[in-house]
Parts: sequence; C-alpha cells; structure tokens
Amino acid sequence: MAILCQVMTSSIGKVYLIGAGPGDPGLITVKGLEWVKKADVIIYDYLANERILDHRRPDAELIYVGKQGSRHTLPQEDINALIIRKAKEGRIVARLKGGDPFIFGRGGEEAEDLVDNGIPFEVVPGVTAATAVPTYAGIPLTHREHTASVAFVTGHEDPTKPESKVHWDRIATGIGTLVFFMGMKNLQNIVDNLVSHGRSVDTPVALIQWGTRTDQRVATGTLKDIVQKVKEARLGPPAIIVVGEVVKLRKKLNWYEAKPLFGKRIVVTRSRDQASVFVEMLIDRGASPIEFPSIDVVPPTSWAELDSALDVVETYQWVIFTSANAVRFFFERLRSRGTDLRILKGVNICAVGPKTAEALEQHGLKADLIPAEFKAEGVLAALGGVQVKGRRFLIPRAKVAREIIPEKLRELGAEVTVATAYENVRPAADVERVKKLFTEKKISAVTFTSSSTVHNFVEMLGQKEYKSLLNGVTVACIGPVTARTAEEYGMKIDIMPKEYTIPALVEAMVEFFQKK
Repeated sequence: MAILCQVMTSSIGKVYLIGAGPGDPGLITVKGLEWVKKADVIIYDYLANERILDHRRPDAELIYVGKQGSRHTLPQEDINALIIRKAKEGRIVARLKGGDPFIFGRGGEEAEDLVDNGIPFEVVPGVTAATAVPTYAGIPLTHREHTASVAFVTGHEDPTKPESKVHWDRIATGIGTLVFFMGMKNLQNIVDNLVSHGRSVDTPVALIQWGTRTDQRVATGTLKDIVQKVKEARLGPPAIIVVGEVVKLRKKLNWYEAKPLFGKRIVVTRSRDQASVFVEMLIDRGASPIEFPSIDVVPPTSWAELDSALDVVETYQWVIFTSANAVRFFFERLRSRGTDLRILKGVNICAVGPKTAEALEQHGLKADLIPAEFKAEGVLAALGGVQVKGRRFLIPRAKVAREIIPEKLRELGAEVTVATAYENVRPAADVERVKKLFTEKKISAVTFTSSSTVHNFVEMLGQKEYKSLLNGVTVACIGPVTARTAEEYGMKIDIMPKEYTIPALVEAMVEFFQKK
C-alpha cells in the first residue's frame, strides 16, 4: 500500500495549451471548452475572455498571468516554470491563451519547455485573431477581385534593432493582404517600412481594437493618413492592423457593428444564476452587458413553512407558482424529502407567466391556468371563473413578496397558505467598478426585473448617489410592478414591454434604441 501511494503522488499530470479565441467567448472550440471544464488548474492570459472561466469546475484553481504592454504579471520564463510545477503536482493544467497558441502566442516556447521536462501535453488550436478580428470588422482577408495572398506579421519589433526579421522588401509589394499583430505602438514604423519599400500610400488600412468583442472599435484610412486617424479615434492596444485592398469591403460587409444594440453598455441587475439567458440575448444583439447582480436567490433559512404545507399537500385544491424560482426550490425540497410530483395528483396548478410554466414542464407538469397578465392582478382575474370560496390555496414563494394575491383570495373566502420557498438577498458586488462606469457616462441603460432588484440597486449605489449616477441613463423595467417601484425612487421609466418577459424586454430595448 505504501508503494502504491508513493507512485500515485509522484505521477505527472498533463498540460493542454488551449486557444481561447480572440475575445468573443463563443469562439472557443468545443474541445478547448471541454478541457476548461475538466481542468484542475487554469492558467489564463489577459486576452482570454473571463466568461470562458464560468465553465470551470467549482474547485478548479485559477491563476492569472496576463501581460499588458510592458506590464507583465509574470515573465514568460516564470509562466513556463509555473505550468511545469503544476503538472508535476499530478494535475490537469489548462493553459488558456488568447487567439491560437501557435500564432504569435508563444505557445511553441511553452511546448518546448514541457518536452524538455518530460511533461505530456496537447495543443488545442484556437480561432486566431488574424482571421476572426477582420471578419468581425467586415473585412475578408482574401477576395478574388482584390487579392489571392495573405500574410501574418508581428508588429512588435523594436525599430532600433540593427536588423529586422520582417522582410519588408518582400512583403510590402509581394503580398496582397497583410495582418499585423501587436503593432499599435509601432504603427508609424510599419507604415514607413511599407511605403519606403514600394507600397502605395493610397493602400487602404484598418486598425481594429478589441476585435470580436462588444466594445470593438475600428479606424480606417490609408497608409498616408492612418496614423493620424488612429490618434483622433484614440485607439490603443490590443489591436490588429489590416493592410490591403480588401479593407474597402468593410463599408459593405460590416455585419457585426450593424447589430441593433452594438456598443450599448447595459447593466443587468438580475441574479447571476438567472442572468445568463438575458446576457446572451443582449450579446446576440451587439450589446455589452455589465453584470451587476443586485439580488441573489438562496434557500430559506428555515424550510418549516414549506415542509408543513407539503405534509398535507393533497388537501389543497390549488398551488400557485409566481416565478420559476418558486418552481425550482419547491421541487428541490420535494426531492430532498424523498418525494416527487406524484404527491400533486389532483391538485390544480397555476403558473404566472410562460417562463414559470416552462419551469413546471421541465418537471413533467403542465399548468392548468396561465393568466393572460403576468402579475398578481392577472392571477386574480384568471381565477374569476373558478370556485374560490372554501378552497385551499398554497403559494410557495419568496420570503418577501407582494401580498395582493393571498389577501384578495382570503377576502373571497379562500384558505391560503403562504410558504417561504426561497429568499432574495443582496449579494457582494464590485460596486466601485460600476459606479466608475456610471460616473464616466459609459452606461447606456440599466435593467430591472423585479422590485427587489430596484431596492437593492439603490442601496448598493447609495441613497445619496444613485440619482446623479443615473442621470442620462435609460431605465428599462420588465413590468408595471417593477416600474412602479423604480418610480417611487424618482426614476423615469423609458422602456417597459407589453409582455412581462425577458425576451420582450430585450426586443423593447432594441426598438427604443433604434428609434433613438
């Protein structure tokens, strides 16, 4: 047994050099994401989108080794040593690198050190910025009518070096499209070398900052004026430079920046576990979501109320679910008690809103009643034709919620049990970062999906500050109840959909900003 333990502790892990893509988290490969999910340790770069890290195991170790210009978290030699050390501990290491590891990513150097130290490894290619970034800027690198050749070139050479590794005399006129990596600081040097070696000053040029991300910015011009145009646009690294006639096609093919919410920074106050669909819908329309959850949904401090109701659930004629959260925690509690939906046999189910109904269907239940209006008043209207007097109703819900449904049902002679199934709490958040964005007028809109998100948002920003911070910011509310709460705080409601759902809210925002 002692010998076996010794062998196990001395075993070597494995390293996966993974290309994370150029910025858009959706551009990581299936295989790359698979190893991010399985890794014990993730060592990631500045250009690797942190949303990819959301897919990691909860116990995975995260180590940031990003480099920004001359500011390096760790020198490359130390990064290599770190990767080797973690692998020698017997761990699966995901080395997450922006773009593709073997295209100006120093992946080759890391791989060489792994070989020299006897560390097994695999390389998972990534979508390189060389192709993806121009594509998101509407620039095809090759085109039959413009060019049949393309070259990727480093722009990160020291102009004072006695000899360049870039053969300017060959690429200046011998290649149709040139793509320069890391050339922002050497832009003038790149222009001078191309022109002095025969490239026309009228050659089109594009400089693309943060390509494939929702904050992508682009400046176009020619070799004659691109340096000045980049200065005027105040663009900086990271950036890709494209030189060639294909740049002219951007005007016609600029698909990404034509998205209806492109460039809009939108604050999402919904709880993090519920915000993913909302965030994805915003990104799909070109927005840059700022996740600032002002609410978190957690199990109740005591299950006593719900347990008491579940003990006699067969005596109720109706169970009213007012949210998908209520459905989630209700069934989680059923499972933890060793029971399932069969105990609801003969009980009528009311679901407030299509998302709540969908949540029920995931558990194999079809709602008997879905109100036309997705709020308390809608429930009461829908129950208008139902025998209420003398009937027993169970409402599993948040600890703090509107009392209109139970109060009105009791007035009509019903027996109502309100059982706490979950609680809404205020989470920890990076308040100063978000305040700074508001102060710098970098926020286009803030969204609220419940009264609780409004209350907590105000508390988090500060009672004395929130009004001035929201000055000039579009306010979007999912429905009239939330809007009324926001108005009580003096907010002007700019957007409220006719249907009180996330998809409808997103489309209402699209319509608002397109008109604006």
